[in-house]
Amino acid sequence: MNKWKETAIKCLNDEADAISNLIPNIDDDFRKAVNLILECKGKVVITGVGKSGHIGAKIAATLSSTGTPSFYVSPLDMYHGDLGVVSSDDIVLAISYSGHTDELLKLIPSFDERQISIICMTGYRDSLLAQHSAACLCIYVEEEARPLRLAPTCSSTATLAMGDALACSLMVARGFKERDFAKFHPGGMLGKRLLTCAEDVMRKDNLPVASPDTPLGETVTLVSQGRLGICVAVENDTVVGLVTDGDIRRAIENSQSRFFDLTLRDIMTVNPKTVSRQTRIVEIDRILNTNNIHCVLVVDDKMHLLGVVDSFSTIL
Repeated sequence: MNKWKETAIKCLNDEADAISNLIPNIDDDFRKAVNLILECKGKVVITGVGKSGHIGAKIAATLSSTGTPSFYVSPLDMYHGDLGVVSSDDIVLAISYSGHTDELLKLIPSFDERQISIICMTGYRDSLLAQHSAACLCIYVEEEARPLRLAPTCSSTATLAMGDALACSLMVARGFKERDFAKFHPGGMLGKRLLTCAEDVMRKDNLPVASPDTPLGETVTLVSQGRLGICVAVENDTVVGLVTDGDIRRAIENSQSRFFDLTLRDIMTVNPKTVSRQTRIVEIDRILNTNNIHCVLVVDDKMHLLGVVDSFSTIL
């Protein structure tokens, strides 16, 4: 194996071990941190120096997008005039692997004076930062990744992972759902999929519809003309069944010369999958995949056919 490939694999294994070793640190202090944030009336202000600062900015973005208002501020900026951005209703998440970062320690008296609680992320529970924090999220790692074990690798990965664990726990505690997530991501593809409903993408014109008593010979033509691979059985303006091109092929194989004596009713699925016009695309995707089908019928509360959504319509 090439040395560069071997080194890369060792690095990933080292970092994977660092994350796994964090599991025992999901402890009472972690519970305290979650509760402090849930009870916070303001925002979570995240701060840290260097690599910790970069990771802190990412954690702030993750928290904000998952229902916990957060932002990152450099401790240097706070020490030189930006401390005013932190209100008495806020809570501070201070990140320092050593727990002795001077720029952070200098801010503690100001936070204490204003009774602003501190949650710290540090590798050392006995550090000065931990001693002045209401909760300590321990991110200790045995050593950094190979080959030199010097640059922040395992420790920075552990910090990032602990931040994600905190964000995920808060999501569950808040009952944060896909719809909530979409509100914070309206411009991206994910947000579009989460917000788009059946009525936004359904085909509603020239639908392949027939009476259940329609001969299968005519049904074949309707399926072909409809270009959806289906024909919907409607009786008294109500959906009563569905026939797919697969159903027709199986009917030809099984009935042979009797095929043209059969009607749509003889082979239709009596309870086809239906959704309302407000059903989200992500839910329709789940229905299609779970049932191994390629389309669903959009109906109202009286089973009147409104449209059809197929698998191609859900690709946004």
